[in-house]
Amino acid sequence: MVVATIVIVVLTVVVIATIVIVVLTVIVVATIVIVVLTVIIVAAIVVVIATVIIVAVIVVVVAVMVVIVIVIPVIVCHCSH
Repeated sequence: MVVATIVIVVLTVVVIATIVIVVLTVIVVATIVIVVLTVIIVAAIVVVIATVIIVAVIVVVVAVMVVIVIVIPVIVCHCSH
């Protein structure tokens, strides 16, 4: 009976330990996945913001070019008349 009790206790401990290890592994994996997803989302947001800034800069540069090429000559021509 003593041997049977010891075997049962050992098996119970092993099963509990296995469950704990599996749960911890799942938690660690889930944490890693969440961190990776967060990094990807942040990177995507940064890319979008950078794209918006670049587009805005391009628009401003084009606007300045248009002003320099079209508006200034028109003003100069009107003033000279």
